[in-house]
Order: sequence, then C-alpha cells, then structure tokens
Amino acid sequence: MTSGVTADSQRVFRFAPSPNGYLHLGHAYSALLNFDLARQCGGRLLLRIEDIDTGRARAEFEAAIYEDLAWLGLDWERPVRRQSEHFGDYVRALERLDEMGLVYACDCKRSDIARLAAGTPGWLRDPDGSPLYPGTCRDKPRRAAREVLTQRGVALRLDMHKAAALAGQGLSWREFDAGDVVAAPAEWGDVVLARKDTPASYHIAVVVDDALQGVTDVVRGKDLLEATSLHRLLQRLLDLPAPDYRHHGLVLDENGEKLAKSVASTALRALRAEGWTPADVRERIGL
Repeated sequence: MTSGVTADSQRVFRFAPSPNGYLHLGHAYSALLNFDLARQCGGRLLLRIEDIDTGRARAEFEAAIYEDLAWLGLDWERPVRRQSEHFGDYVRALERLDEMGLVYACDCKRSDIARLAAGTPGWLRDPDGSPLYPGTCRDKPRRAAREVLTQRGVALRLDMHKAAALAGQGLSWREFDAGDVVAAPAEWGDVVLARKDTPASYHIAVVVDDALQGVTDVVRGKDLLEATSLHRLLQRLLDLPAPDYRHHGLVLDENGEKLAKSVASTALRALRAEGWTPADVRERIGL
C-alpha cells in the first residue's frame, strides 16, 4: 500500500460538507474532531464545499456552513475549494479511466434496475443497499467519456471486473486503530462515476480532491467505511496517493438513528437559537 503520509510531512485534514441543508450535530462531531486532531499534531485543516450536485446545492446553506463552523470556534485555510469550480479536474480523471478502457456509457434507468431486482430473488446489492447493476450496457459500442457527459439520461459506469484486474492484488488502506484493512471494491459492482446532471460522482470527486489538496488524513463517519474500498481502487487506477483513514462513530438521535439532513435532524443554528453554546455541543457529542 502506498500512503501519502511520511514521517516528516505535515499532516493535512479536511472537513467536506455538502451545502444541501443545514449542519447538525453529526457534522459538528466530524468537523470538531478534524479540527482537534489537526491542532494536536501541528497539522493543517482544510474546508471543502462539496457542491458538485448543483441541483441541490444552495448559496444560503453554504453561507450557513461558514457561520456554524465559526460559531463552533473552528478556523480553516483559505481559499476554500468548491467542487463546482473544478469540474475540469474530474473530467480529466474520467478521461484517463476512459483511455484505459475502464468506463462505459449506460442509458439504463435506475427505476428499471430496481424493478428487475425486486422481481428476482437473491439479487445482489451494494454496501449502500442498492441493487447491483447487471451489466446490460457493458458490451455496447464505446462512447468517449466527454461525449457521454453531454447526453441527458446517460451515465458513465466503471467496468469493475476490468478495473479490479488492472489494479491487481494487495489493495488495502490504513485505518486508525485497525491497521491495514483489505479493500473489497467488487462489492460495489459497476458504479456510476458521472452523468450530465452530476459531472462527477462523490467517489471520483473525493479521491481527486484529496490528492490535489494533499490530504494525508481522512477523518469521516463510519457510514463511509465501505466506500473506502472503492476510493482505494480509484486511487490506484489514477496513481493517486492513499491517505490514512479514521472512520468515527456516528451521532445518533433519541431513537438510535443516524442524524441526517434528509430526515430534518435538528440543525446547529436551531440549537444556537435555543441557547446552546459551543461547549454544550462538545459535551453532547462527547468531545
């Protein structure tokens, strides 16, 4: 395994929220943990705005991110990297995978795949619970990646079998308090890496961003632990350095469920309006 961390290098951490809702206590935990770890080792803390999904990103949510983090007492390096300003970086990475023959165009609808899987007992699913793609378009005539990204309703998928074969054996990552963890990217199947309305998936954008920003330590929730297998595969294929990883526990609500914007978990700004202080937040999340 190739790590981007050396004994004499300054460690670089990052907090990378999406501006598609207000931050909640789960975000506060991740942001504060990154901040604390960077400060303890004399490292750097970066803030990245993951707004590549332009259909859901909102300027008011981005402004609230800065406000909430400043209220918590965090400081970060400027300028802030905003994904929507760097589409070219992701397209170049996709084109490199295309040159290696590892991506293909797919015009299958997600609803059709879900319906097919629902009617087929034992259909395999990826770590997020979505049905694995059956490879319907895998052997169709190739279309250039840049061309695919101009066509609505067409996705660019990774040919997992070819990609895993090219990456070879020994794919792993270094996990805090766990040592080397063997990666299993095949569990994700032929994942979507891009489509016109989202020019790069989270998976391709995050590995490109981390490499370009020199991130050495990825500290994020354990809900992204399984995705690290896919990220390590993309890093090897694109010849990118591998950060060290630390997947922390999640902040749960009173019902034991993960906090999430999608279920309208109480926002930090609402807690602040109720009179909470940054110290109250730290106490609630165990920091």
